[in-house]
Amino acid sequence: MSPSPETGSGAPAGEPRGSTPDVPDTATRRPTPQEIRRWRRFLADERAEAAVYRDLASRRGGEERDILLALAEAEKRHEQHWLDLLGDDVGKPLPGDWRTRTLGWLARRFGGVFVLALAQRAEARSTYETDADATPTMAADERIHEEVVRGLATRGRNRMSGTFRAAVFGANDGLVSNLALILGIGASGASNSTVLLSGLAGLLAGALSMGAGEYVSVRSQRELLDASTPSPQASAALPDLDVDANELALVYRARGMAPGEAEAHAADVLATYTQQTVIAPPPSAEEHETHGTAMGAAVSSFLFFASGALIPVLPYLFGLTGLVAVGVATLLVGIALLATGATVGLLSGTSPLTRALRQIAIGFGAAAATYLLGLVFGATVG
Repeated sequence: MSPSPETGSGAPAGEPRGSTPDVPDTATRRPTPQEIRRWRRFLADERAEAAVYRDLASRRGGEERDILLALAEAEKRHEQHWLDLLGDDVGKPLPGDWRTRTLGWLARRFGGVFVLALAQRAEARSTYETDADATPTMAADERIHEEVVRGLATRGRNRMSGTFRAAVFGANDGLVSNLALILGIGASGASNSTVLLSGLAGLLAGALSMGAGEYVSVRSQRELLDASTPSPQASAALPDLDVDANELALVYRARGMAPGEAEAHAADVLATYTQQTVIAPPPSAEEHETHGTAMGAAVSSFLFFASGALIPVLPYLFGLTGLVAVGVATLLVGIALLATGATVGLLSGTSPLTRALRQIAIGFGAAAATYLLGLVFGATVG
């Protein structure tokens, strides 16, 4: 059911206005041009948001598709609210907000967690809570929609978090460490060829180290998860357990259950035992997906470190020297840091600008410290 239309001051059409009875009601007066423009803008945005959810649903199946279609239906109810207020003033359809239109373009072509993260931010930007003509129900809907989209985006984040973490960490480490290395060596007074060779050596050594480290880290984490999987031999021993002693309860107590809860659960397991019964479920697929595959994390880390580390080397590869090379390298790394920071911000559903500025501040801070050390070292050696 559509929310009942409200007046320009926030009270339902035709109802008393409480402490402000002298304010005219939109049900009995002609809406102002400003109100009509605002309502038409809200109508356009609701239509665009519903289209985004339908486009996302077309790229998914099962429960996720149903949830996205339900969100589109809710936006259609909001659309009807503005249609009721506009009446004969609805006019020609307007394009939605540029951010919503961009989101729709991305949804039609890519889908994925990045679009869901953008949709989460779009829901968070809703102004219905402070708009006089939006109902409290509509404002509440938008807040709940944000949480629904956050939940869908979280699924995607969990599926990609291991590889994505390795990629972002690798790219930033390559950018910052190799820029710092080049600036430090360059500031010491070394020749252009020495700086270039040092940069290439840092690229190769760092990429190999990052790849190997990520492989060992993720592999070890998955092995720890696998070590928590109950032994098949233990499950096979269930029919022969002493029901009165019920030592199975100790298993559940060891896994964190309270004594009474463990006794009850153990009794239930023994009473319903079949050939398929296991003592405790293995780690879920989502737990493994959160960490990603060891090889995927290693390859991502290697490639992204190498691509990041290559950027500060590019000016020297093209023959630039001295302060010109330093300036160009710093500029290129700054752009790359802004891009990676903004990407993390988009994926996490937070401000891309804030994350981008934080990324560049940290990266340039580390590089500047190394450059100063290079100056001191060069002066000392000289």
